[in-house]
Amino acid sequence: MAVTEVILLQRVEHLGQMGDVVKVRPGYARNFLLPQGKAIRANEANRSRFDRERAQLEAQNIKRREEAERLSERMEGLAVILIRQAGDSGSLYGSVSPRDVSEAVTEAGFTVSRQQVSLSHPIKSLGLYEVTVALHPEVSVPVIVNVARSAEEAERQALGEAVSPEEEAEAAGDDLLVEGEIVADDAEGAATAEKDAVA
Repeated sequence: MAVTEVILLQRVEHLGQMGDVVKVRPGYARNFLLPQGKAIRANEANRSRFDRERAQLEAQNIKRREEAERLSERMEGLAVILIRQAGDSGSLYGSVSPRDVSEAVTEAGFTVSRQQVSLSHPIKSLGLYEVTVALHPEVSVPVIVNVARSAEEAERQALGEAVSPEEEAEAAGDDLLVEGEIVADDAEGAATAEKDAVA
């Protein structure tokens, strides 16, 4: 298996810290690390360049991290609403992607790219989801994504009320069942009273 050695210019999750020389697959280096400026190829010229610029790179990293920490404090508790069409079971017609989340967060006043949004899998049903937004390799913030069919439904979801038709039917069914039992008890009581009166 071919590998490429790179020097990391910032912390990369599951890979290493700034300055680490790591071996990665050529495609990962070529398509992700190098074009996004997260790493440089580990050759002699780049090693000496990195050693010369290390203090400056670390200072820039600290500055960016501090900015990200300030932004994360402002974003704390952020919840965004995404209105989507869905079936009776609550399954979405389509799915919610990182781009959808980044656009909603940007509309809320915090500019983030879709690359900063971490979704382990696309959101395919109505509900509340906690999504991680990476503001910096060392700073991330959770954002609540409220996926609903309408603003009213989103509001009810945020309050923890039942919103899917199944949940609403279940809640209504419980009420009917309780009322049915009461009616049945009353009917039995009336029948017993009639028997006692006849006897």
